[in-house]
Amino acid sequence: MKKIICLLSMAAVVATFSSCRTEDDLTETIFDTSVPVVDKNRATSEFDQWLYENFVKPYNVEVQYKFSLPASDLSFQLAPADYNRAQLLAHMIRYLFYDVYTKFAGEEFMKQYGPRIFHFIGSTGYNATTGTEVLGTAAGGVKITLYNVNEMKPYSENVEYNNDDITVLNERFFHTMHHEFSHILHQTKSYPVTFGQVTSSTYDPLTWQDRDSVITHQLGYVTHYGSSATYEDFVETLSCIITDTDHRWMNRIIESCCKGMRQGDKEEVLVLIDSLKIQNFDDPKMPWNHFTIYKQTKEFNTNTNEYDETNRYVLDAHRSTAVEYNSKAGRNVAKYVYENYRTFTSFRDFLNWVEYTTDDEVDGINALLKKINIATDWYTDRWGLFAFTLREEVRYRQDHINEWIKSDDVKIYDLK
Repeated sequence: MKKIICLLSMAAVVATFSSCRTEDDLTETIFDTSVPVVDKNRATSEFDQWLYENFVKPYNVEVQYKFSLPASDLSFQLAPADYNRAQLLAHMIRYLFYDVYTKFAGEEFMKQYGPRIFHFIGSTGYNATTGTEVLGTAAGGVKITLYNVNEMKPYSENVEYNNDDITVLNERFFHTMHHEFSHILHQTKSYPVTFGQVTSSTYDPLTWQDRDSVITHQLGYVTHYGSSATYEDFVETLSCIITDTDHRWMNRIIESCCKGMRQGDKEEVLVLIDSLKIQNFDDPKMPWNHFTIYKQTKEFNTNTNEYDETNRYVLDAHRSTAVEYNSKAGRNVAKYVYENYRTFTSFRDFLNWVEYTTDDEVDGINALLKKINIATDWYTDRWGLFAFTLREEVRYRQDHINEWIKSDDVKIYDLK
């Protein structure tokens, strides 16, 4: 009975309230809308207004450039992002990330699927336990944190970004952004299980950081981190296509080819190079047209104090020549022993030197090609995006970045 009385009483109150409201004039809102979105009294108000117009209004994205302790990873010792550099990075994110996807996927794409928060940290996130450095993190497909903002060149009227600077930008920021955004996309529309089956036996979630680039490439991975898990491998593959330099891609291809190729791989390698639009591919001055391959035959085992037999080929750029005193062995030891090196004067000569194989245990370039095809096909079939087209657009914009920085599109505000 008490429950029924309460319900009746509440109904009477609602009816009375409703009848009273019908006599009032209806207004658009009962809340105070006179408060501006941006506080004009703040020293950063001009930049805050720019962020509102370029990120909040079109994409519902917040750029957190001021240091926020609760929003930061407390396991690291961190510093705030420099105000000048934070502004330039925000401009670059709009120019090299949002505008690129919008151009090919339409206005609604980034509004619907783009991250909702960018968080800038000035310093690095170094993990002393694993000896690794955090370049960026993503939280639930909503927030992307970018570290090392203070490593950027600061804005000035005479600032010039060269190829090395662009490489740093890609490694520190844009590779991370495309990596994390690809996570958002595959969490929305799953990628084929066949991708992870290509190298299913060699993923290593615990000690991936101990692998060097030679090992990862000859196992069929684009990066060390990609060898940690299937989903990381998938997004690393897409991100490397979009952001990695020609030199890095050619090193990756060379090292992954050394173990041998299966029938048809050589032709597919040339198709991949053409798709990547490697600039000056046949120029003899390019590093991939004049390099030395070393055969690594032994590796020192610190547990047994003896050398283990190995059999892999290593680029001269990645050859370790370190000789260290080993207390257990009681002598100086070289980490690796190399024999039978060969110098090539063109990549095409190298490709002809690589032997065909029918060995089922050989991963290398065959696995890499399979995974690239699966990832790029998914990108197109599920999203209507072409990874190699995005690469071409990003490169064009980066090639013209100094013109863009000096244009009216870039405005860096002083603190008031």
